[in-house]
Amino acid sequence: MATSAATAGLRPRIRQVAAASVGNAVEWYDWLAYSYLAVYFADQIFPRGEGQLTPLLGAYAVFAAGFVMRPVGGLLLGAYADRQGRRAALMLTIALMGVGQLVMVFMPTYNQVGLLAPLLLTVARLVQGMSVGGEFAISAVFLVESAPSHRRGLFSSFSYVSSNLGQFLAAGTTMLLTAVLTNATVHAWAWRIPFAIGAVACMVAFWVRHSTAETYPLASRIRGGQATPPRLLEFAVHYPRQTLLVVGMTLAATVVFYTWTSFLPTYAQITVGFDPGSAAAIGTIALALFTVLQPFAGMLSDRVGRKPLLVVFGAGFTLLTVPMLKLLNNSFWSLLLTMCFGMVLLSCYTANAAVIMVELFPARVRTVGVGLPYSSTVALFGGTAPYLATLLIEHGRASWFGWYVTVLALVSTVIYIAMRETRGKSLDSPSFETAAEIPGYSAAHPVRAN
Repeated sequence: MATSAATAGLRPRIRQVAAASVGNAVEWYDWLAYSYLAVYFADQIFPRGEGQLTPLLGAYAVFAAGFVMRPVGGLLLGAYADRQGRRAALMLTIALMGVGQLVMVFMPTYNQVGLLAPLLLTVARLVQGMSVGGEFAISAVFLVESAPSHRRGLFSSFSYVSSNLGQFLAAGTTMLLTAVLTNATVHAWAWRIPFAIGAVACMVAFWVRHSTAETYPLASRIRGGQATPPRLLEFAVHYPRQTLLVVGMTLAATVVFYTWTSFLPTYAQITVGFDPGSAAAIGTIALALFTVLQPFAGMLSDRVGRKPLLVVFGAGFTLLTVPMLKLLNNSFWSLLLTMCFGMVLLSCYTANAAVIMVELFPARVRTVGVGLPYSSTVALFGGTAPYLATLLIEHGRASWFGWYVTVLALVSTVIYIAMRETRGKSLDSPSFETAAEIPGYSAAHPVRAN
């Protein structure tokens, strides 16, 4: 897609990056605050069972349930973006997240309303899951379409810069709560504070996104009846190889991402008795490093290509996941080194994933083409990773989780080696935004990529 006049020039492009990033940061702060705070509110929302970890398992089961809606969000919100425009879709995702945050703020406890408490928690996470399911693809497409062709890797890296910033803020807020307030206070009510902050931030992000420029000219033509809207599953029918490639690319990365960026501090607490406050502090340090690395890895991909960095990520976790997890003990340095080294490897994927996926599809099905296969894979593998790890620990099989990650990393590495390089690929060939004007085009047989 040719860059529109509204996004030409340095200042408009900075505004576009800022608008996408602030909303994405808020989305991921809200989404992952749950993971950091689950250990504190689990026994407030869920009844205690025979096992000591039963409430925490319940909280992570709901965390996984939220991922069930991510494919729905990827499909419906992605299709909305491919019909109504990226800007409208960005505003819708942040509104849905804000609603979920408000439910978390005013959530009653199990002692107050019984089973209604976990039910409300599940509903809130389903709404937020739909929001996050659409957010990645919409913001990634918006960023890449706003970028000059030789800087698409750099621009797309801000998708994870902003999500990392959201995680950094979630971890930092948790660390501040545990440092300032007593453990009993956080368990009793203070866990609601980060969700209240998130609800206010959603309102601010909605306002910022309202001022962005549209990057998808076809949306106005569809609304005016001058172009045929893409069918819901058009991307899968006409681009099956690209769809499967998104799945294969994401397979190992989503498990590694959720393990290293959010769950590993909790994993250290329940496996080797790591101090909760120190674990949160280390998580914050590692996330800061992770955030700083993204633009550099994105710029590197613009110079050497996307594929070499993916191979480094995949091979690294294939060979080193089990050794890194075995390194963990109750010392500060063991967790810090494990997290930071993993973040370096993970950056080779995260700074490149968005731009590669966007470069695979034409504009008219680009958002849903990225959104559904990506969010479906995340739901099946990323969303269940904390629950699976906790379940294995509960049954005395903690080491099995490392081998599970290793196998997935090996599968993805094979796919990275076999895939084609996408750096330098034109987003304008053919002219997807004016597909209806191409000779031979019909609604029954939409245009295909060459």
